[in-house]
Amino acid sequence: QVHLVESGGGSVQSGGSLTLSCKASGTIFNIHNMGWYRQPPGNQRELVAVISSIGDKTHYGDFVKGRFTISRDHNKNAVYLQMNNLTPEDTAVYYCNTFIRDTLGSPIEDYWGKGTLVTVSQ
Repeated sequence: QVHLVESGGGSVQSGGSLTLSCKASGTIFNIHNMGWYRQPPGNQRELVAVISSIGDKTHYGDFVKGRFTISRDHNKNAVYLQMNNLTPEDTAVYYCNTFIRDTLGSPIEDYWGKGTLVTVSQ
């Protein structure tokens, strides 16, 4: 069984910064892509950023516009999202997502964290 635990959410004023963390624990053979999604109030979940298995490729949602940086630490089974210049439109629950093979030969499965709330005020 694999668990993803996010942390780092909170309240910040417009223009501020936050860093989200997500750590995977449990039985893990290898971790493929890791990413962040968000769900603003009353809206659908959307991609924020994703990073490849070896960390050499990243992709961001159009709304990021250079403000966020995704990174990962293979030794810690962790992914991070550095968010700068936050605006009220960034208010959302942020979810960690990753694809993990828990044992050799097992299928790759899709895992989600429970989410962490980010609130940006004027």
